Order: sequence, then C-alpha cells, then structure tokens
Amino acid sequence: MNSGLNHRKKGFRILIVDSDEEDIKLLRSFCEDHGYETIVARNSHEAVEQTLQHLPDLILMDEMMPEMKGIEIAERLKSHELTGHIPIVILSTPDSSLERSAGIARGVDDFLLKPVDSVEFTLRVKNLLKLKECRDFLRQHKRILEDQVAEKIKAFEGAFERLEKVYRRIRTGYAETVFRLTLASEYKDEDSGAHIKRISLYTKVLASALGMSKEYIETIYYASPMHDIGKVGIPERVLLKKGGLTPEEWEIVKTHTTIGAQILRNSNSPYLRMAEEIALTHHERWDGSGYPKGLKGEKIPVSGRIMNIVDQYDALRSRRPYKPVMDHESVVNILTAGDVKSMPKHFDPQVFEAFMRSSEMFREIYEARRDDLG
Repeated sequence: MNSGLNHRKKGFRILIVDSDEEDIKLLRSFCEDHGYETIVARNSHEAVEQTLQHLPDLILMDEMMPEMKGIEIAERLKSHELTGHIPIVILSTPDSSLERSAGIARGVDDFLLKPVDSVEFTLRVKNLLKLKECRDFLRQHKRILEDQVAEKIKAFEGAFERLEKVYRRIRTGYAETVFRLTLASEYKDEDSGAHIKRISLYTKVLASALGMSKEYIETIYYASPMHDIGKVGIPERVLLKKGGLTPEEWEIVKTHTTIGAQILRNSNSPYLRMAEEIALTHHERWDGSGYPKGLKGEKIPVSGRIMNIVDQYDALRSRRPYKPVMDHESVVNILTAGDVKSMPKHFDPQVFEAFMRSSEMFREIYEARRDDLG
C-alpha cells in the first residue's frame, strides 16, 4: 500500500493519541504502511509526555480522551514553544458537537472523521508533513539568522566598545592638548586655567539654550577655549600694559584674531575648524562695528556670535590689568544697558536672549570656577 507516499527515508514520526485499542491498531497500520514510525499515548498525560520526549512530526488526536478532551490537549501542546509547531489532527465522530472553527482557533491543523478512510488519511497526512517540513525549515532558518545576527551584534558591540575606548582616549588627549595649548597662550594675559574651563562651560550652556545639536554643542565646548590663542603673537609690553593703549597698540592687539586663525588653519579636525572660525570672528559685532573684518549680522558665524557675548561676560567679571573683578548683576546690567565699550546692539538678539535666559547658569559657572587654577 504505497499510493505514491513513502517517507521511510525521511524518518517521519507520528504520535497516535487514542484510548481505543482498535482505533490505535488501525491508525498504526495506516502509518506503518507508509513507512512512518509510530508512538502511542493512551491518555492526556502520556500525550504531553510523549510529545515533549519524542517531538513527533505529526499528532493524531482522538477527540474524546479520558480526563481531558483532545481539543484541550491540543491547545496545551500548541501553547508550548517546544511543541507549538507540530501539526495536530483531531479524530472525531460524525455526531460530534465540536465545531471546526472553534478547533482551528485553538490550534488544531486539520480534522478526520472516524472511521478513517485510508485515501483521505494519505492525502491529509502527506500535506501536513509537508507543512511540518516547511515549518521546520523556517524555524531552522530563523535560528541560523538569529545566531548570525547575534554574532554580528556581538562583534559590532565589541568593535564599538573598543572604538569608544579609543575615542575616549583621543578625546581626553585632545581636551588635555587644547587645555595646555590654550593655557600657554593665556599666561601672557594673566588668566588661569579656570578661565579656559569657564569658557567651555559658558559656550556649552549657550549653545544648548539656542537648541543646537549635540554634535555642535560638543564641538564648541572643545573649540571655544582656543578663541584667544593668537595672543601668543602679541608682545607682552602691549598685552600686559597697565594703562590705556595707544591707537597703534590697539591695532596690534586686534591682530590676535587673524594670528589665531592662521595658527588653526587647514585642519581636518571639526574642533580645530570651529576654533579657527571662533578665533577669527569672536570680536565681530552684530551691528558691523567689530573687527577684524567688520562683519555684520548673519555674516558672522554662529560660533563667533556665541563667543562674543561669552567673552564679554567673562572679561567683565574677571580681573584685568586695567580693571577689578565685577559681580554678576553689574555685568548683566552693563550688557543689557550698555557702557562705553559694550552695547546690546553688538550682540545677535537671539543669542542675547538665550544668554539672558541662561544668565544664572553663567553666574554659577563663574562662582564655581573662579578660584580653580586648572
């Protein structure tokens, strides 16, 4: 009895769940005629145990089992991750009250009426075993893909972690280099490392208040301390002069912007490119009255506009050869109302408004760093 269906080589295994010995004998005969290995369970507990132990390729389940109905056993097996993919056929009698739609909703794959017809049995079993093969292939393929993805993720995470460590070392080294380089230029101007750190924090706060991107905020944080790096090219007799500067001396001081830009020019680093931009433009003014180029309005890079007010605030608060330390309220009043050197029209209105919203943070930064010698 072949009927074109011979799966002996594939070793298909079918679990027969039935309490009637005559039905078991008939079903085993059908299965073994087609080369299928059979296992028998005579109650619900055996059905679950045999399924878990042998993981059959198909389950033939009598509807009316003792202790628990076949549909309930099927539902339990379908809910288990290990056995949920196994096709289940419910064997019912013509007078059964079981509705197929309800059975399918609970996980049953197909139905056969008792007494079982051999031709119908052959066709149903053949189709369901093909379905099982497809399910097994997809599950195996899914596992392979998941393993491959897991390996890739693990490799990526390892590479990312290594890259993070390298990046942190580079960034830490970069920050240290910037600090040392900037401190070397600032010593002529009697500024401490605290000034450098305050500048970074001010620009970070102001860029955040303006809604700039995370990358922009990080870049300006590291770039801004180099705004006055060009002072290395200014003679000490001019830079540290106690009295007022002559017009000629003032012109010399102004050149620290172009000297700084020349020092930082042609770098591939985003930090140094922004530092060059800031060094050149942080004394430009919104109304066009600044230097070195007299840029006006939006022709001034945003980084230069941010640095302009940051530099004004810290310079007014700090001790200089020509002025004492000033408190926060006095500095804010000067920036708001203006004085001989500083006027509100010098600042980008949006940047100035962001500064006013953030001014208390500026106070806190200065107070926290005023005695920090870096």
